[in-house]
Amino acid sequence: MADVPSDAPQHCPGTSSEQAGKTSACQGCPNQSLCASGAAKAPDPAIEEIKVKLATVKHKIVVLSGKGGVGKSTFSANLAHALASDASTEVALLDVDICGPSVPKIMGVEGEQVHQSGSGWSPVYVEDNLAVMSIGFLLGSPDDAVIWRGPKKNGMIKQFLRDVDWGELDYLIVDTPPGTSDEHLSVVQYLSAARIDGAVIITTPQEVSLQDVRKEIRFCQKVNLPVIGVVENMSGFECPKCKNTSQIFPPTTGGAERMCEELGLPLLGKVPLDPRIGKNCDEGKSFLSEVPDSAAALAYQGIVKSIKEYCSSSCIPAENS
Repeated sequence: MADVPSDAPQHCPGTSSEQAGKTSACQGCPNQSLCASGAAKAPDPAIEEIKVKLATVKHKIVVLSGKGGVGKSTFSANLAHALASDASTEVALLDVDICGPSVPKIMGVEGEQVHQSGSGWSPVYVEDNLAVMSIGFLLGSPDDAVIWRGPKKNGMIKQFLRDVDWGELDYLIVDTPPGTSDEHLSVVQYLSAARIDGAVIITTPQEVSLQDVRKEIRFCQKVNLPVIGVVENMSGFECPKCKNTSQIFPPTTGGAERMCEELGLPLLGKVPLDPRIGKNCDEGKSFLSEVPDSAAALAYQGIVKSIKEYCSSSCIPAENS
């Protein structure tokens, strides 16, 4: 949980718990007296600091999925590229997948370094109007493993949101790991005062993916995070020679379309499988600019249009910092 201090023992109940400072796990913890007094239940001051820091960011979009391997990072990267294709739009992509940071590779900036100035960490720029931040930039090697417990991951996410010099942005895209745990709770908690526009949920057509995605949607409902809509990724494969379409992941229960009908959510679009997407990710190139007339690129264009319309309709002018 995001309310567990980084120096807490393994079974810490959390500073906001009624048992804070009172359980056997609290014995010997340096925070025990503070927690027992109730003072630690006060809101994290970082929430207000982040609100001030992100006051110049107009729209904040979180990309989620309860299932791993459905293409969240690929979608986040292509969404960022699509939004930044308008030179007048300032975009940033934040990778909070602490243990599996793939965004630097996908965005073609692997091996770059983060620099620090008086105004905070400077993100890495892919284009003049497209910035990226990831823990991948802080590792000695792309092969280094990040073996951290929840509190340390939460602290890293707090730093990304509070200490990075994002500047004035039209869109901040937050790419998350699978699940509904530490990283997701931290993002929602720390951005609670800064206002998140909503979440884009990524799934593939088969039921084994939809099961986990339903849990993610339930998570959004519990934490009051609006759902912008659902994207069905890897939705069919058109053979480049015979042009026949095959369902690599058959939608045995109706796919994302049926799920969205049942839950009353918008289906933003279906992105077909295209080997060129993976190839361009491996090469750190924008798939949308490489093959703009492909079926997948056209699907992305429709999805991005819907997201922009959603953000415009719910737009609240950014505060002055």
